[in-house]
Amino acid sequence: MKPAYVLVPIVLAFGTAGHAQTRIWRCGNTYTNDEATAKVQNCKLMEGGNVTIVQGTRANGTAPASAPRRTNENVAAVPGVTPRVEANDQKARDNEARAILEAELKKAESRRTELLQEWNNGEPEMMGPEHKNHQKYLDRVAGLKAAIERNDQDIAGLKRELGRSSTNGNAAAR
Repeated sequence: MKPAYVLVPIVLAFGTAGHAQTRIWRCGNTYTNDEATAKVQNCKLMEGGNVTIVQGTRANGTAPASAPRRTNENVAAVPGVTPRVEANDQKARDNEARAILEAELKKAESRRTELLQEWNNGEPEMMGPEHKNHQKYLDRVAGLKAAIERNDQDIAGLKRELGRSSTNGNAAAR
């Protein structure tokens, strides 16, 4: 026979487990555990398991009738929605972007001129330690060639972008 002090906690655990969940009533879309309120509102008793209530959220695209209409000032806070820009503002932005692209193109072209001078048709002048270590010279020549190629790609990309901005401006003006 088992000692009584072992059985008492087991009996208490099983005896109280059935009373852990109080009775829940459903009153339309609301729930209550107050029996008096449930009788007054003619609620139905929920049976068969625990009830978990999660506050719902609004579905995308639906807004309650009392919601204020959005204006351009607060639309920017909504992800995925961009506010309308006036034609004059957009034209100013386009002109500023074009000026930046032109300045970048001038910088890239002047950098290309510098690189080509240093490149010296594939035979740049040797610098101090390169006289003793020919591999350093070859590495620098390869680096110059790669830099010229990257710079040429940058120039081509800037010219493409300038071409796009001029065609977009012409399309908008039509």
